[in-house]
Amino acid sequence: MAEVKLFRTWSSAFSLRIVWALKLKDVPYDTIFEDLSNKSPLLVQYNPIHKKIPVLVHNGKSIAESLVILEYIEETWKHNPLLPEDPHRRAAARFWARFGDDKVFPAVAEALYSEGKEQEEATVKAKESFKYLEEELKGKKFFGGELIGFADIALGWLAHHLNVIEVIVNQKLLPEDEFPLLSQWQKTFADAHIIKENWPPQDKLVTKYSAFREHELAKKLEKVPK
Repeated sequence: MAEVKLFRTWSSAFSLRIVWALKLKDVPYDTIFEDLSNKSPLLVQYNPIHKKIPVLVHNGKSIAESLVILEYIEETWKHNPLLPEDPHRRAAARFWARFGDDKVFPAVAEALYSEGKEQEEATVKAKESFKYLEEELKGKKFFGGELIGFADIALGWLAHHLNVIEVIVNQKLLPEDEFPLLSQWQKTFADAHIIKENWPPQDKLVTKYSAFREHELAKKLEKVPK
């Protein structure tokens, strides 16, 4: 039997992508939880360039970067496919996955790590990105159609971690009246069995990301001329 190991942290949304993909494909694996303030020698060995999680190790060979790992899982274990057969739809799924990382995530992170006018501007950016996702969901249950697919997994953090961020900043970044389809997708995706059983506790995430926010805001204050 193939040896599969996943190096991750309990809170990482990027690690959850790999958890979901492996479980949807029913691939057995071992989890190694990392403390990123004290990285293990094995993590550094398997990901010497970035020294980050997640890292998948399959029969002793490592793969880093969550979207790359998802592609590897899809190509290695072909049952329960995450990507459709049609080439155009496959390309679209990859596009929306990358769009989430390149556009949506940075805007939401900026809203978390800012306040005042800067936060307002970041919220506008986030909502502009949400508009494209809302349009893409027209006539569909998931981004992948009737079943959870590649793009859903990549964007899955929006179904839980975004709620955590909204609690911290005390602001609704994804109002249901503005984004009814995306809001419904949030609920449907979050409640799917394999997805739901692997969410990290919201209260612990609030505590962790609140600390991150305070740290980042303090760093910005230090840079302000006295």
